[in-house]
Amino acid sequence: MPRRLTAATRSEPAARPARETLAPPPGDLAEPAPLLARAVVTVVFSGFAALAGLRTLSVQPSAAQLVVFLVSVGTLLALQLLHFTPYAPAPRSRAALGVLVLEAVLVFLPFPLFGPTWIGMPGFFAGNLLTLLVGPWAWTGFCVVIAGATALQELYTPQLLDVSYTAVSTTITGLIVYGLIRLAALVVEVKKNRAELTRLAVAQERLRFSQDLHDLLGYSLSAITLKSELTRRLVTSQPSRARDELVEILEISRQALSDVRVVASGYRDMSLADESRSGRSVLAAADIEVSMEIAHDPLPPGVNTVLATVLREGITNVLGHSKAEHCWITVDQRGGAVRLRIVNDGVQPAPQDPPGRHGTGIESLSARVAALGGRLTAGVRGDGRFQLEARVPLPGGRGDAVDGTAPAASAA
Repeated sequence: MPRRLTAATRSEPAARPARETLAPPPGDLAEPAPLLARAVVTVVFSGFAALAGLRTLSVQPSAAQLVVFLVSVGTLLALQLLHFTPYAPAPRSRAALGVLVLEAVLVFLPFPLFGPTWIGMPGFFAGNLLTLLVGPWAWTGFCVVIAGATALQELYTPQLLDVSYTAVSTTITGLIVYGLIRLAALVVEVKKNRAELTRLAVAQERLRFSQDLHDLLGYSLSAITLKSELTRRLVTSQPSRARDELVEILEISRQALSDVRVVASGYRDMSLADESRSGRSVLAAADIEVSMEIAHDPLPPGVNTVLATVLREGITNVLGHSKAEHCWITVDQRGGAVRLRIVNDGVQPAPQDPPGRHGTGIESLSARVAALGGRLTAGVRGDGRFQLEARVPLPGGRGDAVDGTAPAASAA
Protein backbone atom coordinates (compact mmCIF):
# COMPACT_ATOMS: atom_id res chain seq x y z
CA MET A 1 0.00 0.00 0.00
CA PRO A 2 1.51 3.41 -0.95
CA ARG A 3 2.67 5.70 1.81
CA ARG A 4 -0.08 7.95 3.13
CA LEU A 5 0.21 11.71 2.69
CA THR A 6 -1.12 14.05 5.33
CA ALA A 7 -1.45 17.79 5.41
CA ALA A 8 1.25 19.54 7.38
CA THR A 9 -0.10 20.93 10.60
CA ARG A 10 1.30 23.04 13.40
CA SER A 11 -0.01 24.32 16.68
CA GLU A 12 -1.90 27.57 16.59
CA PRO A 13 -0.53 30.51 18.57
CA ALA A 14 -2.41 31.60 21.63
CA ALA A 15 -4.99 34.27 21.05
CA ARG A 16 -3.51 37.73 21.42
CA PRO A 17 -5.44 40.54 23.08
CA ALA A 18 -7.12 43.01 20.82
CA ARG A 19 -4.90 45.97 19.98
CA GLU A 20 -7.65 48.50 19.66
CA THR A 21 -11.18 49.15 20.74
CA LEU A 22 -13.94 51.27 19.31
CA ALA A 23 -15.64 52.00 22.63
CA PRO A 24 -16.62 55.68 22.93
CA PRO A 25 -13.70 57.67 24.35
CA PRO A 26 -14.14 59.73 27.52
CA GLY A 27 -14.40 62.91 25.43
CA ASP A 28 -17.29 61.57 23.35
CA LEU A 29 -19.79 63.82 25.10
CA ALA A 30 -17.85 66.86 23.87
CA GLU A 31 -18.56 66.01 20.23
CA PRO A 32 -20.85 68.31 18.20
CA ALA A 33 -24.26 66.69 18.71
CA PRO A 34 -24.15 66.31 22.54
CA LEU A 35 -22.42 69.66 22.84
CA LEU A 36 -25.12 71.40 20.81
CA ALA A 37 -27.87 69.77 22.88
CA ARG A 38 -26.28 70.88 26.12
CA ALA A 39 -25.73 74.39 24.74
CA VAL A 40 -29.41 74.71 23.75
CA VAL A 41 -30.60 73.52 27.15
CA THR A 42 -28.18 75.85 28.94
CA VAL A 43 -29.43 78.84 26.94
CA VAL A 44 -33.07 77.97 27.66
CA PHE A 45 -32.50 77.51 31.39
CA SER A 46 -30.48 80.72 31.53
CA GLY A 47 -33.35 82.49 29.77
CA PHE A 48 -35.78 81.24 32.40
CA ALA A 49 -33.45 82.54 35.11
CA ALA A 50 -33.15 85.91 33.35
CA LEU A 51 -36.94 86.25 33.14
CA ALA A 52 -37.22 85.49 36.84
CA GLY A 53 -34.61 88.18 37.50
CA LEU A 54 -36.47 90.76 35.43
CA ARG A 55 -39.68 90.07 37.30
CA THR A 56 -37.87 90.44 40.62
CA LEU A 57 -36.13 93.67 39.61
CA SER A 58 -39.43 95.15 38.45
CA VAL A 59 -40.60 95.38 42.09
CA GLN A 60 -37.40 97.14 43.20
CA PRO A 61 -36.11 94.53 45.69
CA SER A 62 -34.05 95.42 48.71
CA ALA A 63 -30.40 94.42 49.05
CA ALA A 64 -31.34 91.39 51.16
CA GLN A 65 -33.94 90.30 48.60
CA LEU A 66 -31.43 90.72 45.78
CA VAL A 67 -28.89 88.53 47.60
CA VAL A 68 -31.50 85.85 48.26
CA PHE A 69 -32.55 86.01 44.62
CA LEU A 70 -29.02 85.66 43.27
CA VAL A 71 -28.21 82.76 45.61
CA SER A 72 -31.48 80.95 44.98
CA VAL A 73 -31.62 81.37 41.20
CA GLY A 74 -27.90 80.74 40.78
CA THR A 75 -28.12 77.52 42.79
CA LEU A 76 -31.24 76.38 40.91
CA LEU A 77 -29.53 77.03 37.56
CA ALA A 78 -26.45 75.12 38.69
CA LEU A 79 -28.61 72.18 39.78
CA GLN A 80 -30.33 72.19 36.37
CA LEU A 81 -27.00 72.12 34.54
CA LEU A 82 -25.77 69.36 36.86
CA HIS A 83 -27.83 66.93 34.77
CA PHE A 84 -25.35 67.33 31.89
CA THR A 85 -22.17 66.59 33.82
CA PRO A 86 -20.55 63.32 34.93
CA TYR A 87 -21.85 64.09 38.44
CA ALA A 88 -25.53 63.97 37.44
CA PRO A 89 -27.52 62.10 40.11
CA ALA A 90 -29.14 58.83 39.10
CA PRO A 91 -32.96 58.64 39.40
CA ARG A 92 -34.21 57.44 42.80
CA SER A 93 -30.71 57.62 44.30
CA ARG A 94 -29.83 59.34 47.56
CA ALA A 95 -28.12 62.08 45.60
CA ALA A 96 -31.31 62.62 43.59
CA LEU A 97 -33.39 62.91 46.75
CA GLY A 98 -30.87 65.38 48.19
CA VAL A 99 -31.05 67.52 45.04
CA LEU A 100 -34.87 67.51 45.17
CA VAL A 101 -34.92 68.54 48.84
CA LEU A 102 -32.50 71.40 48.16
CA GLU A 103 -34.57 72.55 45.17
CA ALA A 104 -37.77 72.43 47.22
CA VAL A 105 -36.18 74.72 49.82
CA LEU A 106 -34.90 77.16 47.18
CA VAL A 107 -38.23 77.21 45.34
CA PHE A 108 -40.72 77.59 48.20
CA LEU A 109 -38.89 79.42 51.05
CA PRO A 110 -38.35 82.71 49.11
CA PHE A 111 -42.11 83.14 48.52
CA PRO A 112 -42.59 85.34 51.63
CA LEU A 113 -39.88 87.68 50.31
CA PHE A 114 -40.89 87.91 46.66
CA GLY A 115 -44.59 87.06 46.62
CA PRO A 116 -46.27 86.63 43.21
CA THR A 117 -43.05 87.49 41.31
CA TRP A 118 -41.62 84.13 42.46
CA ILE A 119 -44.59 82.12 41.21
CA GLY A 120 -42.77 80.84 38.09
CA MET A 121 -40.05 79.00 39.99
CA PRO A 122 -42.01 75.85 41.04
CA GLY A 123 -42.08 74.80 37.37
CA PHE A 124 -38.35 73.99 37.53
CA PHE A 125 -38.91 71.83 40.57
CA ALA A 126 -41.83 70.03 38.90
CA GLY A 127 -39.68 69.18 35.86
CA ASN A 128 -36.89 67.83 38.04
CA LEU A 129 -39.36 65.62 39.90
CA LEU A 130 -40.19 63.92 36.59
CA THR A 131 -36.48 63.53 35.87
CA LEU A 132 -35.22 62.24 39.22
CA LEU A 133 -38.18 60.15 40.35
CA VAL A 134 -39.61 57.11 38.58
CA GLY A 135 -43.12 55.87 37.86
CA PRO A 136 -46.19 57.03 39.82
CA TRP A 137 -44.10 58.93 42.36
CA ALA A 138 -42.79 61.26 39.67
CA TRP A 139 -46.19 62.21 38.29
CA THR A 140 -47.73 62.39 41.73
CA GLY A 141 -45.05 64.85 42.85
CA PHE A 142 -45.47 66.79 39.61
CA CYS A 143 -49.21 67.24 40.23
CA VAL A 144 -48.62 68.17 43.89
CA VAL A 145 -46.17 70.93 42.90
CA ILE A 146 -48.61 72.33 40.32
CA ALA A 147 -51.41 72.26 42.88
CA GLY A 148 -49.14 73.99 45.43
CA ALA A 149 -48.16 76.74 42.99
CA THR A 150 -51.80 77.25 42.06
CA ALA A 151 -52.80 77.47 45.73
CA LEU A 152 -50.08 80.07 46.42
CA GLN A 153 -51.26 82.15 43.47
CA GLU A 154 -54.78 82.04 44.84
CA LEU A 155 -53.50 83.37 48.21
CA TYR A 156 -51.90 86.37 46.52
CA THR A 157 -54.42 87.10 43.72
CA PRO A 158 -57.56 84.98 43.90
CA GLN A 159 -58.76 86.03 40.42
CA LEU A 160 -59.66 83.02 38.30
CA LEU A 161 -57.62 84.21 35.34
CA ASP A 162 -54.41 84.56 37.39
CA VAL A 163 -54.92 81.20 39.09
CA SER A 164 -55.58 79.45 35.77
CA TYR A 165 -52.57 81.12 34.18
CA THR A 166 -50.33 80.01 37.02
CA ALA A 167 -51.57 76.40 36.78
CA VAL A 168 -51.01 76.25 33.03
CA SER A 169 -47.68 78.12 33.16
CA THR A 170 -46.28 75.88 35.91
CA THR A 171 -47.37 72.76 34.02
CA ILE A 172 -45.79 73.94 30.77
CA THR A 173 -42.57 75.01 32.49
CA GLY A 174 -42.26 71.63 34.23
CA LEU A 175 -42.83 69.72 31.00
CA ILE A 176 -40.35 71.93 29.13
CA VAL A 177 -37.70 71.35 31.80
CA TYR A 178 -38.31 67.59 31.74
CA GLY A 179 -38.42 67.46 27.94
CA LEU A 180 -35.18 69.41 27.51
CA ILE A 181 -33.33 67.23 30.01
CA ARG A 182 -34.60 64.07 28.34
CA LEU A 183 -33.81 65.45 24.88
CA ALA A 184 -30.21 66.18 25.79
CA ALA A 185 -29.88 62.76 27.44
CA LEU A 186 -31.31 61.04 24.34
CA VAL A 187 -28.85 62.87 22.09
CA VAL A 188 -25.98 61.59 24.22
CA GLU A 189 -27.47 58.08 24.27
CA VAL A 190 -27.90 58.06 20.49
CA LYS A 191 -24.28 59.12 20.13
CA LYS A 192 -23.14 56.29 22.37
CA ASN A 193 -25.36 53.80 20.53
CA ARG A 194 -23.91 54.86 17.19
CA ALA A 195 -20.41 54.31 18.52
CA GLU A 196 -21.46 50.87 19.82
CA LEU A 197 -23.02 49.97 16.47
CA THR A 198 -19.81 51.01 14.76
CA ARG A 199 -17.81 48.81 17.11
CA LEU A 200 -20.14 45.87 16.49
CA ALA A 201 -19.97 46.38 12.73
CA VAL A 202 -16.18 46.33 12.83
CA ALA A 203 -16.21 43.22 15.03
CA GLN A 204 -18.65 41.51 12.64
CA GLU A 205 -16.47 42.38 9.67
CA ARG A 206 -13.41 40.99 11.44
CA LEU A 207 -15.34 37.79 12.19
CA ARG A 208 -16.43 37.50 8.56
CA PHE A 209 -12.88 38.08 7.40
CA SER A 210 -11.46 35.40 9.70
CA GLN A 211 -14.19 32.91 8.77
CA ASP A 212 -13.66 33.49 5.06
CA LEU A 213 -9.92 33.07 5.39
CA HIS A 214 -10.44 29.84 7.31
CA ASP A 215 -13.00 28.44 4.89
CA LEU A 216 -11.33 29.54 1.67
CA LEU A 217 -7.62 29.15 2.41
CA GLY A 218 -7.61 26.12 4.72
CA TYR A 219 -8.56 23.81 1.89
CA SER A 220 -6.27 25.44 -0.67
CA LEU A 221 -3.21 25.32 1.56
CA SER A 222 -3.88 21.71 2.52
CA ALA A 223 -4.24 20.77 -1.15
CA ILE A 224 -1.02 22.57 -2.10
CA THR A 225 0.87 20.77 0.68
CA LEU A 226 -0.45 17.34 -0.29
CA LYS A 227 0.18 17.77 -3.99
CA SER A 228 3.65 19.18 -3.36
CA GLU A 229 4.55 16.09 -1.33
CA LEU A 230 3.13 13.87 -4.06
CA THR A 231 5.08 15.76 -6.74
CA ARG A 232 8.30 15.37 -4.77
CA ARG A 233 7.78 11.59 -4.78
CA LEU A 234 6.94 11.44 -8.49
CA VAL A 235 9.49 13.87 -9.89
CA THR A 236 12.11 11.16 -10.49
CA SER A 237 9.94 8.07 -11.10
CA GLN A 238 7.03 9.59 -13.06
CA PRO A 239 8.08 12.97 -14.46
CA SER A 240 5.00 13.36 -16.69
CA ARG A 241 2.60 12.84 -13.79
CA ALA A 242 4.72 15.14 -11.64
CA ARG A 243 4.29 17.85 -14.28
CA ASP A 244 0.52 17.33 -14.20
CA GLU A 245 0.51 17.68 -10.44
CA LEU A 246 2.57 20.88 -10.71
CA VAL A 247 -0.03 22.30 -13.08
CA GLU A 248 -2.75 21.55 -10.54
CA ILE A 249 -0.66 23.10 -7.76
CA LEU A 250 -0.32 26.23 -9.85
CA GLU A 251 -4.07 26.37 -10.45
CA ILE A 252 -4.84 25.91 -6.76
CA SER A 253 -2.32 28.58 -5.74
CA ARG A 254 -3.81 31.01 -8.25
CA GLN A 255 -7.26 30.30 -6.87
CA ALA A 256 -5.97 30.85 -3.33
CA LEU A 257 -4.53 34.20 -4.39
CA SER A 258 -7.87 35.15 -5.93
CA ASP A 259 -9.63 34.11 -2.71
CA VAL A 260 -7.39 36.40 -0.68
CA ARG A 261 -8.22 39.31 -2.97
CA VAL A 262 -11.97 38.87 -2.90
CA VAL A 263 -12.31 38.05 0.81
CA ALA A 264 -11.73 41.70 1.71
CA SER A 265 -14.65 42.89 -0.40
CA GLY A 266 -17.18 40.18 0.35
CA TYR A 267 -17.87 36.51 0.16
CA ARG A 268 -17.56 35.27 -3.43
CA ASP A 269 -19.78 32.84 -5.28
CA MET A 270 -18.49 29.27 -5.38
CA SER A 271 -19.43 26.28 -7.50
CA LEU A 272 -20.34 22.95 -5.94
CA ALA A 273 -19.40 21.17 -9.17
CA ASP A 274 -15.96 22.79 -9.27
CA GLU A 275 -15.31 21.99 -5.61
CA SER A 276 -16.41 18.40 -6.19
CA ARG A 277 -13.89 17.91 -8.98
CA SER A 278 -11.13 19.62 -7.00
CA GLY A 279 -11.97 17.65 -3.86
CA ARG A 280 -11.82 14.33 -5.67
CA SER A 281 -8.38 15.20 -7.02
CA VAL A 282 -7.06 16.30 -3.63
CA LEU A 283 -8.38 13.22 -1.81
CA ALA A 284 -6.93 10.97 -4.47
CA ALA A 285 -3.56 12.67 -4.05
CA ALA A 286 -3.76 11.79 -0.36
CA ASP A 287 -4.36 8.09 -1.26
CA ILE A 288 -7.96 8.27 -0.04
CA GLU A 289 -10.45 6.25 -2.05
CA VAL A 290 -13.37 8.50 -3.02
CA SER A 291 -16.93 7.51 -3.80
CA MET A 292 -18.88 10.50 -5.09
CA GLU A 293 -22.54 10.67 -6.14
CA ILE A 294 -23.95 14.07 -7.08
CA ALA A 295 -27.46 14.52 -8.44
CA HIS A 296 -29.34 17.81 -8.20
CA ASP A 297 -31.00 20.46 -10.31
CA PRO A 298 -29.31 23.82 -10.94
CA LEU A 299 -28.93 25.51 -7.55
CA PRO A 300 -29.42 29.16 -6.62
CA PRO A 301 -26.10 31.00 -6.21
CA GLY A 302 -26.46 31.33 -2.43
CA VAL A 303 -27.20 27.65 -1.91
CA ASN A 304 -24.48 26.65 -4.36
CA THR A 305 -21.89 28.77 -2.54
CA VAL A 306 -22.80 27.51 0.93
CA LEU A 307 -22.76 23.84 -0.09
CA ALA A 308 -19.45 24.33 -1.92
CA THR A 309 -18.05 25.90 1.24
CA VAL A 310 -19.29 22.98 3.34
CA LEU A 311 -17.73 20.50 0.91
CA ARG A 312 -14.41 22.35 0.95
CA GLU A 313 -14.31 22.52 4.76
CA GLY A 314 -15.39 18.89 5.04
CA ILE A 315 -12.57 17.72 2.79
CA THR A 316 -10.13 19.89 4.74
CA ASN A 317 -11.24 18.20 7.96
CA VAL A 318 -10.86 14.75 6.40
CA LEU A 319 -7.29 15.59 5.39
CA GLY A 320 -6.25 17.28 8.60
CA HIS A 321 -8.16 15.45 11.35
CA SER A 322 -8.39 11.81 10.29
CA LYS A 323 -6.45 8.89 8.90
CA ALA A 324 -9.13 8.17 6.35
CA GLU A 325 -8.74 5.54 3.69
CA HIS A 326 -12.24 5.89 2.25
CA CYS A 327 -14.49 8.92 1.82
CA TRP A 328 -18.09 8.94 0.61
CA ILE A 329 -19.58 12.18 -0.74
CA THR A 330 -23.21 12.40 -1.80
CA VAL A 331 -25.37 15.30 -2.90
CA ASP A 332 -29.04 14.67 -3.55
CA GLN A 333 -32.19 16.72 -3.87
CA ARG A 334 -35.53 15.65 -2.43
CA GLY A 335 -38.73 17.34 -1.44
CA GLY A 336 -37.59 20.91 -2.12
CA ALA A 337 -34.25 20.68 -0.32
CA VAL A 338 -30.72 19.65 -1.17
CA ARG A 339 -28.50 17.55 1.09
CA LEU A 340 -24.73 17.23 1.15
CA ARG A 341 -23.23 14.36 3.13
CA ILE A 342 -19.54 13.62 3.69
CA VAL A 343 -18.61 10.36 5.47
CA ASN A 344 -15.10 9.12 6.18
CA ASP A 345 -13.40 6.41 8.18
CA GLY A 346 -10.16 6.69 10.14
CA VAL A 347 -11.71 8.84 12.84
CA GLN A 348 -9.20 10.38 15.26
CA PRO A 349 -9.90 11.63 18.81
CA ALA A 350 -11.10 15.22 18.76
CA PRO A 351 -8.28 17.65 19.69
CA GLN A 352 -8.77 19.79 22.75
CA ASP A 353 -8.78 23.51 22.06
CA PRO A 354 -6.50 25.64 24.25
CA PRO A 355 -8.32 27.68 26.91
CA GLY A 356 -10.07 30.64 25.39
CA ARG A 357 -9.97 29.24 21.84
CA HIS A 358 -12.63 27.40 19.92
CA GLY A 359 -12.71 25.95 16.45
CA THR A 360 -14.20 28.17 13.78
CA GLY A 361 -14.80 25.73 10.91
CA ILE A 362 -18.00 23.93 11.96
CA GLU A 363 -19.32 26.99 13.79
CA SER A 364 -18.83 29.15 10.71
CA LEU A 365 -20.47 26.58 8.44
CA SER A 366 -23.39 26.11 10.84
CA ALA A 367 -24.04 29.85 10.84
CA ARG A 368 -23.98 30.04 7.04
CA VAL A 369 -26.24 27.03 6.59
CA ALA A 370 -28.64 28.34 9.25
CA ALA A 371 -28.77 31.70 7.47
CA LEU A 372 -30.43 29.90 4.54
CA GLY A 373 -32.88 28.11 6.85
CA GLY A 374 -30.93 24.87 6.78
CA ARG A 375 -29.20 22.68 9.33
CA LEU A 376 -25.67 21.35 9.64
CA THR A 377 -24.76 18.37 11.81
CA ALA A 378 -21.48 16.61 12.39
CA GLY A 379 -20.42 13.69 14.54
CA VAL A 380 -19.39 10.06 14.76
CA ARG A 381 -22.03 7.59 13.61
CA GLY A 382 -22.82 4.25 15.15
CA ASP A 383 -20.51 2.45 12.71
CA GLY A 384 -17.51 4.51 13.86
CA ARG A 385 -17.38 6.73 10.77
CA PHE A 386 -17.51 10.51 10.90
CA GLN A 387 -20.35 12.23 9.08
CA LEU A 388 -20.81 15.87 8.13
CA GLU A 389 -24.22 16.67 6.71
CA ALA A 390 -25.77 19.92 5.50
CA ARG A 391 -29.42 20.24 4.53
CA VAL A 392 -30.51 23.45 2.83
CA PRO A 393 -34.06 24.21 1.66
CA LEU A 394 -34.47 25.54 -1.84
CA PRO A 395 -36.58 28.64 -2.51
CA GLY A 396 -40.21 27.57 -2.47
CA GLY A 397 -39.37 24.12 -1.09
CA ARG A 398 -39.65 22.45 2.31
CA GLY A 399 -36.30 21.78 3.94
CA ASP A 400 -37.68 19.20 6.33
CA ALA A 401 -38.67 16.94 3.46
CA VAL A 402 -35.12 15.68 3.01
CA ASP A 403 -34.99 12.33 4.71
CA GLY A 404 -32.08 10.26 5.81
CA THR A 405 -30.41 9.03 8.92
CA ALA A 406 -29.17 11.84 11.15
CA PRO A 407 -25.72 11.52 12.66
CA ALA A 408 -25.35 10.35 16.19
CA ALA A 409 -23.97 13.64 17.48
CA SER A 410 -24.14 17.22 16.39
CA ALA A 411 -21.32 19.72 16.49
CA ALA A 412 -21.65 22.67 18.73
